[in-house]
Parts: sequence; structure tokens; C-alpha cells
Amino acid sequence: MQRLAGSQPSAPPNVVAIFGPTASGKTAVAEAVADRLGGEVLSADSMQAYRGLPILTAQPDRPTRLVGIWPLDHEGSVADYARLAQAAIDELVDDGRTPVVAGGTGLYLRAALADLSLPPAPTHEQRARWERAYDRLGPERAYAVLAERDPDAAARLHANDRRRVVRALELTELGSSLSPDADRLWTSETRLPTVVFGLDVPRGVLEERIVRRAHAMFAAGVADEARRALAGPISGTAVRALGLREVAELSRDEALAALVIRTRRYAAYQRKWLRRIPGLVSVNADRPVDEIAHDIVEVASARQRLPAGRTG
Repeated sequence: MQRLAGSQPSAPPNVVAIFGPTASGKTAVAEAVADRLGGEVLSADSMQAYRGLPILTAQPDRPTRLVGIWPLDHEGSVADYARLAQAAIDELVDDGRTPVVAGGTGLYLRAALADLSLPPAPTHEQRARWERAYDRLGPERAYAVLAERDPDAAARLHANDRRRVVRALELTELGSSLSPDADRLWTSETRLPTVVFGLDVPRGVLEERIVRRAHAMFAAGVADEARRALAGPISGTAVRALGLREVAELSRDEALAALVIRTRRYAAYQRKWLRRIPGLVSVNADRPVDEIAHDIVEVASARQRLPAGRTG
């Protein structure tokens, strides 16, 4: 990590955010930072928001805000999450405590930190209607409808991507678009003074951690957890939890291999988010948690005294 020289200790910014790929140690680091700042951790993980999958989604043992807030049959959305996250952040700040927002879902992190003007979530009836329309028309004709209604969104999608084509059609009905406002999404603007830290772990080390965590999940009973989840009502968003169907339906060895492969791919995707988050301070996370947390608190406090425009 690049240190900030010549700064005196001071109060940290209103919000500290920690982002990193899966298995990079976000939870342990965030908890250590919150302890040092007298703050509280808020999850920015789209699947940890669901109850019923604590093993598969690697939910923290310590009570954490925005973890396990939705039943498995709830159709979660970024807009729903943003309202809850921003309210929790404001409550902590008003109480003189530092929110430590930590997670690996990039859009959820941005939604917690900035006003993205997100469209409302569709009703269950709207979702079901557009899903039936897609199935009735077929991929090509449904895509043609989208191209007529929202050509910018259509240009970003493939006709066979049923979930996203359906979502894009829903948004046209709501007067919005799936095509994001890139400037708004990737702007450095935040609702409150914020420093975002990215946990950087060497690829080989991260892959070893992913394998170890997958083995630990199976030892903890993740297969039974996944089968229970799929046996009951489950929403179209919750069912996309990483590896859920593979873990529930394949043999142990096949499921373990599939989970590792999917997790590696997801981690690579998260690394791309790391490179795009504006103003992110990269942190060497291949070392003890206490050292990482110490440096994050040190840099966050120093940032409070830097002239505008300086970076770490």
C-alpha cells in the first residue's frame, strides 16, 4: 500500500468502504476496522441479504447489518437494497459512528454510497407477464420488441439472455432503461465523505483460499442447506446464488469442482470492478488482518486532512 506521509491523526471520513473479490478476507478486515473506529459493518453483498443460505453465501458469524434481511422468496433489487443501506448509513453517522460498508457486489456497493437514481423494482405481476411474453414470443422476437422499445439496452444484450431481456422489457414499462448512465455509475461522487479501499490478493493466493473455503462449506453442510432452499419457495434473484443448483443436484465431487470453477470466474469479474471504482485505494491483503485494518484506519484518517484532489 502507498502510505500518506506528513498527515496527523484525525477523525476518519463519514463512511469507509471495503471492496474485494470473494475469499479476499473482506469480512474479517471490515470487522477489525469497525472495531478500531467504533463503527459497524454493513454488507454490500446481494446474496448475503437472503436468509436460508448462510453457508453458501459465507455470511459472517457476527451480527451484521443487511445480512439475512430477505426471505428466499423475496425478489431482491438494487433499489430495495439502496434504500435500506442509505438509511442504515445515515442512522450510524447521525449517531456518531462510522459505517464500514463491505462486500463484493460492485453495484450494491455503489448503491450504498451514491445516489444512482435507480428505477423501482417491478411487481411480481409485471415480472411474470414479461417472462410469459418472452417464452411465448421466443428469444428473437422478444429481443426485437426490446430493440424497438429501448435500442440502447438491446445493444448491450444477447437475445438468449432471458433474465436480462425480461428485466429490460420491465424497465421500458416503468419508463426507465437497463442501459446504465455510465458517468453516474462510475463517478467519484458519494452521498457522504467516503474512502473506498480495495483488497488486493495475488491470484494464486486467492485461488488457494477459494478452494479451501469450498471444502469448508461442504464440511459445514452446504449441500443440505442448498437442497432445503430449493425445496421451498425461492425467488428468481435468490436462485442465482453462486453454485446453488450445482451444490444441491450434483455429487459431492462434481459439486465441489463446479463451485470452485464458478467462484474463480466470479472473482475474476470482481477484479474488473476493482479497476473501475473511482478513487479506490488499493491495499495489500496478503498479510494478517490486524495489519490490513491498521493501514486502512491510518489512511482513512489521513485522507480527512488532505487537500482536495490528492489520492493515496
